[in-house]
Parts: sequence; structure tokens; C-alpha cells
Amino acid sequence: MRYLTAYLNVTLLTALSTVCWGAAIDDCMVQGKKQFAARNYLAAQDTFTRCMKLDARNVDARLSLAGVLLTQDDLSGADKQFRAALGQLGRTSPYLSYTYSMLGDIALKRQQYKEALALYERSLTYNVANVNSLVGKGVITEYLGDKLGASEAYRSALAVEPLNLVARKRLINLEPDYLTDDEILDALKQRYAIAPEKKELTDEDRKLFAQIHRAEQLKGVEYLKNKFGRIPAGYVVELYRNSAFSREVLTLAGYKALQKQIGQDAIAAFQKAGVPMQEVFDLRDMKGARIFNKDSTLTDSGFHAYSEVLQHHKAFLLPREAVPPTQAYLEKANRRAQELESAGYMEISRSELKMIENQTKCSLDTLRSKMGLYILPITKKYQRYFILTRSNDEKKAVPYYYIMVAQAKRNPRVKVPSNGVVEMYQMYDYAVCAADGNMWE
Repeated sequence: MRYLTAYLNVTLLTALSTVCWGAAIDDCMVQGKKQFAARNYLAAQDTFTRCMKLDARNVDARLSLAGVLLTQDDLSGADKQFRAALGQLGRTSPYLSYTYSMLGDIALKRQQYKEALALYERSLTYNVANVNSLVGKGVITEYLGDKLGASEAYRSALAVEPLNLVARKRLINLEPDYLTDDEILDALKQRYAIAPEKKELTDEDRKLFAQIHRAEQLKGVEYLKNKFGRIPAGYVVELYRNSAFSREVLTLAGYKALQKQIGQDAIAAFQKAGVPMQEVFDLRDMKGARIFNKDSTLTDSGFHAYSEVLQHHKAFLLPREAVPPTQAYLEKANRRAQELESAGYMEISRSELKMIENQTKCSLDTLRSKMGLYILPITKKYQRYFILTRSNDEKKAVPYYYIMVAQAKRNPRVKVPSNGVVEMYQMYDYAVCAADGNMWE
């Protein structure tokens, strides 16, 4: 009987110890989370470290410590704890998506863009609705030049979290790159920039929308408010009034007034920078194009030069200064571009080239040697890109296929040509090229 009583006492003490230990870790976690919520990060770090000493196997404590380290930009410490947590998480753990997403944030902060993108995509395999990963994927895809792909990522994020300000702001910024023709028509009508009855979008309309939109993103509305105090009627309209998505945009009249006002301010800024008044309207950008239009408004490159001069940086050429490279070389390059277009090539932007690289997974060398990409050098940092629109070799028509697919997403009336090479690899869910950027053999 004495031995049985002793055994029961030991069992009871063990159970009480377990209960006390569990209560201690719970209290520790509650304290740490309160400190974190109060933005007392150093105290929260100390508390979560203490929680880890109480129970090194507690994943919640480890992830909380990793999170507070990341908040303080201790990237090495956070990376170590998140990766340690991966070793503790089961294959079906709901924390897997979050952990890979945070590792993606760390890689992004380190400017390791390819690694960050891979981590965000890994996160999305566990939870397709992880908003942080969707936004992170969009940011990197946009940085890499695939603006259409970025817009799709931001839209997916907003489908899950409609009030996500980062995704919404970045998506608005990309509107000229992803809106369909019909959507751009509606946007121009909202801005009183085209006739209400107009049904077909022209290239000039698209260019006008891009110009007005760019002025809006550069805080054109705020610029007018600062100049006029109270903006004259008809210069600004409010979209989605009385909603969480309300925003002010420029009308055509407001855009023209803005351009005129900026032009006047730019004249004064260039004079202040030492440019004689008689030379102001003969200023050129670094490629030799005039900074001012005939109506004394700034060109796009002129606006850049004006922005730079406000920062005390010279980004313009005086009438007597030579253009680097020479105008003769630029003319030669333009003649070569015309020859290429006559031979069945079309010019694409750098953004479109990046989109092709992302879709095909092909390296630049492979696109040039196997798929008909032609690169026309203009300066050391500036190049023009051309792809074939017709070829008996379907491999050389692959870039054109992806350009037309992108255009068809914006305008359903665009006909996408068939391409046996792309269709064959799509059948097996492969990209055209392997991970090393070379075509599959």
C-alpha cells in the first residue's frame, strides 16, 4: 500500500508539473503577442525568446520570434527561425504557406528576386489565397517587366482582400498595360476625353489615356490643388464616389490645364538652373529630342528633365551640346529598324520582351539564336527589340504568338495565330525552354 501511495504521488506531481508548464508557455505567448501588438518589438523579442526556452518545439513561439525579428529587419535571424520552423511543420500544416511567404519577403528585401518569386509561388501551392504571396509575386513580376502578369497577381490578391491598399495602388498604376480596349474607352469617357458615343479605340486614344493616367499617378490632381487652391470646375472627376475605392482623376480639360501650368513652372526652373531665356525652348533631352512642344508644354522626356532639374540634376542638353550618340547613328538605326519591319519584323517594348522571357523561360541568347529575336543597339544602356511576325519555322514565331496572346486578353477581337511548338509543350504543361534557358532537346 505504501508503494502504491508513493507511485500515485509521483504521477500526480508529474501531471501538475505538465499543467503548470503548459500554463507558463501559454502565458508567455499571450504576453509576447500583446507586446508585439503594442509595437514594443524589443520586449516582444525577449518574451518570445523566453517562450522558446520553455518549449523549443513550440512552432507558434518560433514563428512569432521569426516574425518580430523580420519586423526589425533582422533578416538573418528571421531567416534562421523561419527555416527552422519548416523542419518542425508537418506536410499538411496550415503554417506552411505563411512561412514560405515570409521567406519570400526576406529574399525580396535582399533583392534576391528569382529566389523570392520561387518562395512566393511555393507558398501559393499550399494556399492559393495567400494575399502577401500574391502581392509579392506581383511586385517581382512587375519589376521583371511582365506588367500583364503582375496585374493578374494583384487582381487575384484583391479578389481575396478587396481593401488591400498595396495591391490596389499598384494595379491602378498598371491600368494602361492591362485594361481592355473597351475598359479604356470607358475610362476616357469618364474623363470627358472622348465622345460618349464612341465605340472603337484608336491608337491615339490609347496614347491619350496613357498620358492622362501618367499625369494622375504623378500627383497631377494634387499639383492643381496646390496651384489653384480650389480646382476650377470641370478639371477633376471623382470615380466610385462615397465608396472605399473613391479616387479623383483628371478630365481632358484638367490634363491640358495641368500641362500648361507645369510648362510655365518648368520655364522658371530651367532659368533658375542657369539656362538663358532665349535658349529654354531649344533645350533637348539626352537623346536629342526637344523638351518643349510648340505650345510651350513639356514632352514626356521634358517632364523627366524638369523633375531632375528640381533635384539639381542636369538631364538636358543645351543647343550647343552634342547628343550622345550622334544623330547620324540614330538615323542609321532608324533606317535599320525600317528594314527589319519591311522584312516582317515588328518592334516590341522591353516590357513585352520580359513577358516573353517569363512565359517561355528562354534566355535572351536562346531567343536570339533560335526564335528570331533581333536586338538593335542604340546606346550602351538602350536597345530596341524586334520579333518576326511570319516565318516557316514555328520556333521563330513563338515570341509573336505570346505577344498576340497578350493583346487578345485586352481585345478579344485580336486573332491569336496557332503555334505547334507552344501547343506541344503546353500539352505536357511545359514551358518552351528548360530551367537553364535553353530549348528542350
